[in-house]
Amino acid sequence: MSGPTDRPSGTRGASPRDRLPDFPWDKLEPYKATAAAHTDGIVDLSVGTPVDPVPELIKKALIDAADSPGYPTVWGTAELRDALTGWCGRRLGARGVTHRNVLPIVGSKELVAWLPTQLGLGPGSKVAYPRLAYPTYEVGARLARAEYVTYDTEALAADPETAGLDPTDLKLLWLNSPSNPTGRVLSKDELTRVVAWARGHGVLVASDECYLELGWEAEPTSVLHPDVCGGSFEGLVAVHSLSKRSNLAGYRAAFLAGDADVLGDLLQIRKHGGMMTSAPTQAAVVAALGDDAHVHEQRERYAARRTALRDALLGHGFRIEHSEASLYLWATRDESCWDTVAHLASLGILVAPGDFYGEAGRNFVRVAMTATDERVAAAVSRLR
Repeated sequence: MSGPTDRPSGTRGASPRDRLPDFPWDKLEPYKATAAAHTDGIVDLSVGTPVDPVPELIKKALIDAADSPGYPTVWGTAELRDALTGWCGRRLGARGVTHRNVLPIVGSKELVAWLPTQLGLGPGSKVAYPRLAYPTYEVGARLARAEYVTYDTEALAADPETAGLDPTDLKLLWLNSPSNPTGRVLSKDELTRVVAWARGHGVLVASDECYLELGWEAEPTSVLHPDVCGGSFEGLVAVHSLSKRSNLAGYRAAFLAGDADVLGDLLQIRKHGGMMTSAPTQAAVVAALGDDAHVHEQRERYAARRTALRDALLGHGFRIEHSEASLYLWATRDESCWDTVAHLASLGILVAPGDFYGEAGRNFVRVAMTATDERVAAAVSRLR
């Protein structure tokens, strides 16, 4: 699959509608209305947005920093950079992380959408991402007017040389482990093979690791782990978010870690673009990354919901593939995903159709664990 590379004729260029795919979630509205009509209300398991409270220590840090009349810096405070480097060493096992190896961003979706543009990619450059993937990888390539190609994760992980991914003009390779939507986790050996292949062809690896702290049946590894990268961050950028681990989706709190030269270039571009994280959010991130207790507590909530939903789906005739990590169950009844969406909507349960994430997901649905305990219990009862 490849995307458009030439600007249409005309003085104003292409409109957003011409450059971007249709917004997929609009197609789900009729099914949402059906689910909402259930006598006990809708159970919305379609979108991975947190529903649990923001931990008190994070809210306190935000409030204490509320009197911030001046502009924040794009690079972040020294305290923030200390928190980011410390977390990378402690949680990712990354060695030698300095302030030059980290960069705060305004939520991870912003970065995914604009990274190809900020890297200077465009016509003649290619961006690659998994054939089952978060749709914003494609959006980012389209915004930059770069070409985009997809790859089979299983094939690339097994042997990048024979996976059919042509390195010619390939400038950016997106990895996503744990995967959204499938929950698949790339092992250390698989990551090592891919990183070596990309470096050998001069391809920048951007590793979306936003679900790294939510491993259930596998322990996710960062590309920045020395067993994977050999102790060098060259050609590697990892994307991390506090949205899921700390319930901070509303704060737009995320960061990059990796190659100092790449991050240095991005820093300069982002300074000119005013892409700065608010000062109160920076203070909140410092508090969040300095505390592991709330992360463990949130993990326990998700683990319980995952067990309940998984058992109920299996009992209802579903098969679940991968799903060893992340906040989703990748489930199928071996039928069109839209037939499954309609069936579950009749029970008052809304899920995401698998073809939102690529044609390869046409017989699957993505079931999110991001609903309250009460709503998850309602879904389990209906499935039984």
